[in-house]
Amino acid sequence: MDDLGPRHSGSVFVGLVGTSQVLGLVSVVLTGVWMGHYRGGFAWDGSAQEFNLHPLCMVLGLIFLQGDAILVYRVFRNEAKRNVKLLHGIIHLLALIISIVGIVAVFDFHRAAKIPDMYSLHSWCGMATLVLFCVQWVIGLLFFLVPGMSSWLRSMYLPVHVFCGLTLLVMAIGTSLLGITEKLLFSITSAYSQFAPEGVLANVLGILLVFYGGVLGYLITREEYRRPPNPEEESLSVHFKTLTEGGSPGSP
Repeated sequence: MDDLGPRHSGSVFVGLVGTSQVLGLVSVVLTGVWMGHYRGGFAWDGSAQEFNLHPLCMVLGLIFLQGDAILVYRVFRNEAKRNVKLLHGIIHLLALIISIVGIVAVFDFHRAAKIPDMYSLHSWCGMATLVLFCVQWVIGLLFFLVPGMSSWLRSMYLPVHVFCGLTLLVMAIGTSLLGITEKLLFSITSAYSQFAPEGVLANVLGILLVFYGGVLGYLITREEYRRPPNPEEESLSVHFKTLTEGGSPGSP
């Protein structure tokens, strides 16, 4: 009977991870269907088809891949930490590259169509999210992957890094919701209120993104799904507490 609790918790965890992946992948697919079927497909020629790369790249990069990069610490919580760090950093780098392609696509389209840049709330939030994402990745690289950084500095910065990662995911999803609404109002203004199929599909996409963020947030914040500390990390935690609160490592 004692094994039922951990076994049940493990089953729930696997189910939630699977749900997150289905939600994320379906969101990417729906974005591709929206831009491919309703908006004319994809190109790199300054046309509206080049703009279509923007939402696809942002949903794939800043939302789905960023979420998976965060999730690797839960999925592979019993693997060697350095390997998980590398995977975390590589997926984030891939997300960053894809997101930059999406940003270049929209600026290139604006330039060709003579549309002003950076005038909407969506664009302001999007640029802030991407810039902060770049800063987060560079600082994370310096603190956690470059040799020589002191252990207590890493321990001090880790909670900030985790908080900023989750905040950036929320910002990316919120920005995408703004972008979805903006695109629909620009493209199908008269038919949007008539439940046009394109509008319904885009609204469903928005709901899926919200649920994806919700499931990831639950997985990331639940204590039982956290990576168990190894002896080295436990020793570091005691040492850091001693430095910040005083006393000896053996004191209560």
